[in-house]
Amino acid sequence: MKLLFVSARSATVLLNGDGDYLMPSPASLTLNGESLGEEKRSVVSLFDLYPDTEYTLVSLQNGAEETLSFRTEAETVSLDVRRFGAMGNGKTDDTPCLQAAIMCCPPGGRVVIPAGEYLTGPLFLKSHLTLELKKGATLHLLTNQNRFPILPGVTFPTGDSEELLLGSWEGNPLDSFASALTGIDVEDIRIIGEGIIDGRAQEGIWWVNPKGKYRAYRGHLLYLKGCRRITVQGLTFRNSPAWNIHPLFSDDLSFLNITVEAPSYSPNTDGFDPQSCNGVRMYGALFSVGDDCIAIKAGKIWQGQKYHTPTQNVEIAWCAMLDGHGGVTIGSENAGGVHHVRVHHCWMRGNDRGLRIKTRRGRGLNAVVDDIRFEDVRMEGVKMPLVVNCMYFCDPDGHSAYVQSREPQPYDETTPTVGAIVFERVRATGCRACAGYILGLPERPVQSVTVKDSTFDFVEDAVPLVPAMAEKVPALHNQGIIAQFIDELIVENVDMDHIKGDMVQRL
Repeated sequence: MKLLFVSARSATVLLNGDGDYLMPSPASLTLNGESLGEEKRSVVSLFDLYPDTEYTLVSLQNGAEETLSFRTEAETVSLDVRRFGAMGNGKTDDTPCLQAAIMCCPPGGRVVIPAGEYLTGPLFLKSHLTLELKKGATLHLLTNQNRFPILPGVTFPTGDSEELLLGSWEGNPLDSFASALTGIDVEDIRIIGEGIIDGRAQEGIWWVNPKGKYRAYRGHLLYLKGCRRITVQGLTFRNSPAWNIHPLFSDDLSFLNITVEAPSYSPNTDGFDPQSCNGVRMYGALFSVGDDCIAIKAGKIWQGQKYHTPTQNVEIAWCAMLDGHGGVTIGSENAGGVHHVRVHHCWMRGNDRGLRIKTRRGRGLNAVVDDIRFEDVRMEGVKMPLVVNCMYFCDPDGHSAYVQSREPQPYDETTPTVGAIVFERVRATGCRACAGYILGLPERPVQSVTVKDSTFDFVEDAVPLVPAMAEKVPALHNQGIIAQFIDELIVENVDMDHIKGDMVQRL
C-alpha cells in the first residue's frame, strides 16, 4: 500500500498497483480495527477522519496482510454552512450563505457542507482552506444564465502590466460564464468529500446551440485559472454545461477518486481538460461523458505564441474511461505544446478512440507533442485503440486544403510537431476499424511511434468505420496499423487476431 494524500479529514491510498481501475482481486479493509468492508478499486479514499489523529489501515488480499500507518493534518476551525444560513432544501437559493462561509474561513480551516440539496450559483474559492461536501450533499447549479457572473476573456492593462486573462472557451481567452466552483489565482485548497456537484445542464439551455454565445460562452463545474497546489478528492461531477473540469495556467494539481458523468448525447462535456498546466496527477477516477474523457490541451495559436506555456508532467493512472469519444486525448488545442505525459494502468470501455493525439497545421511551432507514454492499458470494445492525427479537421478552416493537403506545405511558424510516442502493453478486445492509425504531415512527419508488447483482438467482419477525423481517410474494418508520413515506426511483440491484410501498412 502507498499513501497518496492525507488531509485533516481524509486520506487516499493506493491499495495495489498491479491492476487498473480495479484490482486483480478484492481486499478486505479495516481502519483502526473497524471493518470498512470489501474494496475492489486500486485507489481508495477514506473520509470522516479526525484531525491530528493516528490511523492504521490494514488490507487483507489473497491471504496476504499489509499495514499502512499515517497521521491526519491539523485543522484550525470547521465552519458549517448551515450556521451561515444555508437551508439545503433544494428550493432556497443558498449562494450567498455558501459564499459567506468560504470567505470567512481562516487559513487552515474547513468549510463543511452537510447532507442536503443546495441550490446555488457559481461559488468562488479562497486560498488555504478545505471545502468538504459530505455524503448526501448535492450542489445543484442554477439553470438561469442571467444569474451567472461573466469572466471577461481579455482585459487590457491600464499600466505596464500584461493583459488580464480570466474567461476561457475551447482554448481561447473569451468571455465565459463563471463555473460552479471557480478559482482565480488561489492556492493550497482541498475540495473533498463524497458529495455531488450537479450542473443540471439538461434542465436549462446550456446544451441548446452549444457552440453559440449567449452573453458569454458556457462555463464548467470546476474552473481553476492561475492556481497552485489544489487537491480534489472523492467528489462526483455531473451534467456540466461544457467541459466538466478545466484547469488553466495552474500547477501542482491532484484529482483523486473523482467521478465525472454526463449523458452520451451531451455536447462538449469533456471530463477533464488541463490546459497549459504543470504537474498534474489523476488517480482512481471514473469517467462516462459525452465527449473525450480526458483531453490534455495547451491553447490555440494566439495563446501558444503569446505565453509559450505547455502542459507537462502529467500522470494518469488507475482510472476508468467508460464511453466517451476518446479515453485519453492530447489536443487539438495544443499550441503551447504537451510534454512528458504518462498514462498507465487504466481501463477503457466502449470509447470511439482509446489513446488519441490530434493536431493540425496552424497550431504553430510551439505545438510540440513529445515524450508521451501509454502503458498497461486494458480496452474493451474500443473501436479504434490508437490514433495519431496531424490533420484533425477542427475550427472553421478545418476542411480547407491548407489543413488537409497531402502535399508538402511550407514549414513555417504555423507547423506543429509530434515527437516520440510510446504505446506499451496495451490489451484491446472488441476492436473494429484498425489497431492504430497514424497520419503525420508530409512537411513534418511524426518523428517516432513505438507499439510494443501489445495485443489487439477484433470483432470478426466489423462494420467499417473512419478511424481518424481527417479528410480522405477511408472507412476501415479489421485492419492493423496504418501509417502515413512518419519517420520511425517500431512494432515489437504485437499480436492481432481477426485482421485482414498485413499487420503494418505504410502508405
